Amino acid sequence: MTEPTQRFDGKSSARSTLDRRTLNLHETYICPICRHGQIAELTLMDAFACNFCRHIFTANLREQSIHVEDSSQPMTWRWNGRNWQAANQLDFDLTLVIWIVGVILVVLPPSLIFLSSRLVPPLEGSTLDWLPNVWVGLTFLTHFSFVAWLMVEHYQLPIYVSSKVRIRQWLDRR
Repeated sequence: MTEPTQRFDGKSSARSTLDRRTLNLHETYICPICRHGQIAELTLMDAFACNFCRHIFTANLREQSIHVEDSSQPMTWRWNGRNWQAANQLDFDLTLVIWIVGVILVVLPPSLIFLSSRLVPPLEGSTLDWLPNVWVGLTFLTHFSFVAWLMVEHYQLPIYVSSKVRIRQWLDRR
């Protein structure tokens, strides 16, 4: 990380500003995916690797950008001199389709089970008359968990990535 520097000029007193630095292969930067590790140069390559989440990035020094290579998602970040900014814009049509499919997967199965349990209800006073309500709830929770996991995998949220790495490290120690 860069340290604040003092700049002196004849008209004003000391001002602290953060140094802007260009992207180069000989420095370390915070990882744009997990935001916990540091990315550093891979020996004999024009690439970076994170020491925490182990992602590999190729560097484009002319455009001041990096691209993750070991992920199915095409993610690119630009270095603005102080931090990373996402360079790839998500395709709005694809994002809308993913959200619509996710809502359908969460709402439709429990709705079908609820509708069938209301059209053909269990006998009053039977020992399993509670089962349709529990089945609807379990179906909703299961489908919601599945879709939430897929969304977090798709968007690669930093807290999810860092949690996944920490769990893997904890399991490796055991």
